[in-house]
Amino acid sequence: MDLGLKGKTALINGGSAGLGYAAAMALAREGVELVISARGEERLLASCEAIADEVGTKVTPVVADHATDEGRQHILEVCPQPDIFIGTSSPPRLVLDFRTVNDEELRQAIEVGLISPFAFIQSIADGMASRGWGRIVNIASSAVKFPMQVRILSGAPRAALVNYTVAIAKALAGSNVTINTLLPALHLTEGTRSIFEPVARARGVQYEDEIARQIETLAIPAGRFGDPQDFGELVAFFCSAQAGYVTGQSLVIDGGLTNSMV
Repeated sequence: MDLGLKGKTALINGGSAGLGYAAAMALAREGVELVISARGEERLLASCEAIADEVGTKVTPVVADHATDEGRQHILEVCPQPDIFIGTSSPPRLVLDFRTVNDEELRQAIEVGLISPFAFIQSIADGMASRGWGRIVNIASSAVKFPMQVRILSGAPRAALVNYTVAIAKALAGSNVTINTLLPALHLTEGTRSIFEPVARARGVQYEDEIARQIETLAIPAGRFGDPQDFGELVAFFCSAQAGYVTGQSLVIDGGLTNSMV
C-alpha cells in the first residue's frame, strides 16, 4: 500500500534507538526525509547512517536534548517546519516503590514526557495547518491508560500529554492535521534488554529465557513481546494519507495484555 508520504519531511525526537528508530526506518521506506534528534552522538550517527544506507533517503542527525530549551531551539533551527512529528524518548527507570522518586527525577520525567512534546507541537502545528497537511504521533506508554507503580515516571506525564493532545485535536482536524498517541508495552527493544538482562544475570539464565519467563508470568495473550518493526509500520500508517480521518485517538499496543471497552 502506498501511504502517500513520499517527499514529506519527518522530525523524530529520540529516534536513534528502540521504537523511535523503528518508526524512522518505516517512514524512510515510504520515501520520507528524516531529521532525527538524540542526545548520544555516536549511536545517533550510526543509526542515521544505517537508515540512509538501507533505504537511500536523506537523514539529518541532530545531537540535542529535546527536554531542554536549548535543545529544542537547536532542533527547530534544523527542522522548523516538518510535515510529520514523532515524539518519543528513552523510558525512565522502573519504580518499585513510589517513595523512592525524588524531585529531580519527577521534573526530568515531566520535561521529557510532557513539556517537550507540548513545546514542539505548539511550534509546528500552525505551519502544518497553513499548509493543509500534518501528522503528529506521540509514542507514549500503555501505563497512560493502565496505571502501574513501576511506570509512574513514564505514565503520569504522558497521561497529561494525551489529555492535552486530545483537547487540541479538534482545533486542527479541519486543516488536515491529525494528532494521535500510541501506547506500547513490552517490545523487544534496547530498553527492554537493559531492564531484563540484569534480571537474567541475577537468576543465572540467558536473556531469552528471562523474556520467555516474563511472557509466561504476565500471561501475554499474543505469547510474545512486540516486534519493533511492526510498531514502526503502525506509526507510518498513522502518518499516512489514509489515516487522515483518525485524530485524537490513543491506541494500546501490548499483545492483548490489557483489556478495556474504551
